[in-house]
Amino acid sequence: MSRTQFETPIAHHIWDTKYRFKEGDRAVDADVEDTWRRVALTLAAQEVDSEEWGARFYDALCDFRFLPGGRILAGAGTARSVTLFNCFVMGRIEDSMDGIFDGLKEGAMTMQAGGGVGYDFSTLRPAGTRAKRTGNVASGPVSFMRIWDATCATLLSMGARRGAMMATLRCDHPDIEEFVAAKHDSRELRNFNLSVLTTDAFMQAVEADAEWPLVFPDGHLEGDGEVIMREWSGSEVAVECRVIRTLPARELWQHIMRSTYEYAEPGVLFVDRINEFNNLRYCERISATNPCGEIPLPPYGACDLGSINLTQFIQNPFSTDAAFDLDGIAATTAVAVRMLDNVIDVSSFPVDAQAERAQMTRRIGLGFTGLADALIMLGLRYDSVAGRDCAANAMRTIRDAAYRESVDIAEEKGPFPELEPEAFLASPNVIPLPADIRDGIAEHGIRNSHLTAIAPTGTISLLANNISSGIEPVFEARYRRRVRQADGDWMEYELDDYAWRLWGELRGEAKVSEAFVMAQELAPEDHLAMQAAVQPFVDNAISKTINVPEDFAFDAFESIYREAYRLGLKGCTTFRPNPVTGSILSESGAESDRRCCTIDREAD
Repeated sequence: MSRTQFETPIAHHIWDTKYRFKEGDRAVDADVEDTWRRVALTLAAQEVDSEEWGARFYDALCDFRFLPGGRILAGAGTARSVTLFNCFVMGRIEDSMDGIFDGLKEGAMTMQAGGGVGYDFSTLRPAGTRAKRTGNVASGPVSFMRIWDATCATLLSMGARRGAMMATLRCDHPDIEEFVAAKHDSRELRNFNLSVLTTDAFMQAVEADAEWPLVFPDGHLEGDGEVIMREWSGSEVAVECRVIRTLPARELWQHIMRSTYEYAEPGVLFVDRINEFNNLRYCERISATNPCGEIPLPPYGACDLGSINLTQFIQNPFSTDAAFDLDGIAATTAVAVRMLDNVIDVSSFPVDAQAERAQMTRRIGLGFTGLADALIMLGLRYDSVAGRDCAANAMRTIRDAAYRESVDIAEEKGPFPELEPEAFLASPNVIPLPADIRDGIAEHGIRNSHLTAIAPTGTISLLANNISSGIEPVFEARYRRRVRQADGDWMEYELDDYAWRLWGELRGEAKVSEAFVMAQELAPEDHLAMQAAVQPFVDNAISKTINVPEDFAFDAFESIYREAYRLGLKGCTTFRPNPVTGSILSESGAESDRRCCTIDREAD
């Protein structure tokens, strides 16, 4: 269904301040159509028939049917040396002063260019241990994270794009308890999101109420002690690790859960599952994600993102014969895959190693946004079996169309260089694909190692006239939102949800459909069930936050994470209002102090 371009003042504001191309005081993009044309023609220049593909790319962008990641909208075709990639994971941090500050420099360069960054700090020696080579006493990962945090804050003060960083630490690192508690002080690490790399062995130890050893690779430590074999960050195989101390697994689990309950961090990443379902598990190990968690990446990995706007593919909304235009979704998906693939070839990269990894794997992350509004338009509750089945069917359609197009592009332009067809076809994500896709991969290869992800899409969803964000439910039918202006001041907007507004236009009735279910009405298990329904069709990951009320019981809260593990999810993030971080959004417009990954971030 076609709509006028900007139906809300905030949509125009978002475009004007974030995505409109300007040179000094002169606006190069006169309107959003100019923005779409700029992006379409830049990406189509990579095609033999650039005129035809330029028209097709522009058509996909029209009416916000396809929403590329924010860096693509802002940077493509501007001739500026910027990255069009929103998300990066940086290289392995070597446990030396040179290695640490080299990593810091690369991160600063990436953030200054507009990219969000993820780091695994598990490679740094625990506090108080002596290095085998120098005898120096380590200050521990958290102490160095503070330097990264200060660097990010400095870049922000220089006018860089709002900073975003993810820090991970293994659940068996000796400093894990300090890491878990690092943000209990409201002044600490405000530019980081934190996630614990949780292994299958740890979850099994929690279940069995067993002792849990905290360890570090023995080759880095002075002295002797008990040694066990463990897989470790930065290593492709298990290594000898020194047992520093042990504690009950449930005690550590409760510490993680209590911190998350009271301070909204850290999140939990099920790292073994991430690697098991990695299409490139035959040649890489993952121990970190981008800042919002939807893209697990290897060292120097990068991914460009985009989202299909499901609200634009609803036929006869709010009627008894409302339906998804699945053929339209598939057709737009195919065009979007080609666009995102071309982004890899036109983007700048802050670090050479990032460019090399992007070219070797050609990862993209295509998903959907506007799901909750689309379900409302179809008359389906977000927390219903029918709603989950519908969401899964939409994501299956996107997955299959994306993989088919990637095979077609591989036949035309060649597959990604690190493809090993037999190993790739053995991936748990690839085995369930339709036979024609698997046959195509075997014959022609595939252009992109990964194709699907569901990002938070906060800002680009506002751009698309305040559709619901990513996979999330509608936050509130009507609420107020503060947005920072170009001069640094704040302006408050009153926002109506897209489906709510459309209902009024089409039906004009005060009584709304029972499908209008809001976030605060949903039980946590409904959030998990939706994430689990869609996960089988996502080869990267899903950014999802489970909102729980402040008076939610701790035992019930803790069970959310165990259920997430049981359901086979790759991670879990919750948010409960608390004195340190506040609330994500409220009807009065108040916002969280979680600076790096709030609801207003574009897909990064």
